[in-house]
Amino acid sequence: MTDPRIALLLHALDRSFDGTGWHGPTLVGATRGMDEDAASWRPAPDAHNAWEYVVHTAYWTYRVLRHVAEEPPAHFDEAGSNFFERPAEGRALADDLDRLRDWHYRLVEAVEAFDPERLDETAYDDYSFGDAIAGIAAHDAYHAGQIRLLRRLQGDL
Repeated sequence: MTDPRIALLLHALDRSFDGTGWHGPTLVGATRGMDEDAASWRPAPDAHNAWEYVVHTAYWTYRVLRHVAEEPPAHFDEAGSNFFERPAEGRALADDLDRLRDWHYRLVEAVEAFDPERLDETAYDDYSFGDAIAGIAAHDAYHAGQIRLLRRLQGDL
């Protein structure tokens, strides 16, 4: 039987990523049907585009996974941190969407295996493991909203 706190965290991860979100579109829902042109559009020269938010959310999922996984990944699958410029030579949106799903499902597997007795322990800074897991679900929902807004501003929706 799954610990109820782990079950709740898994539910939050699912509902913000690809489930049915009461808050609006999930991260996967916000990107559904988005092509590279729409994903590359910027509302201003120094603003992030939707594609960059896709890779950013994948990166931060990796960062949480590094703390939660029994055998943490040594590095993200691209050099750099936080935001990654897109479009970029040799990069396809479909590959970055696959990357996002891969990191998400790796995190879900790690949370499923996580010892619930450790949820209140400090993972990093002043954040517990539970805070980090719940935080990445909120992070996904937040950026789903930004992606959706960018698509509306552009006229892609």
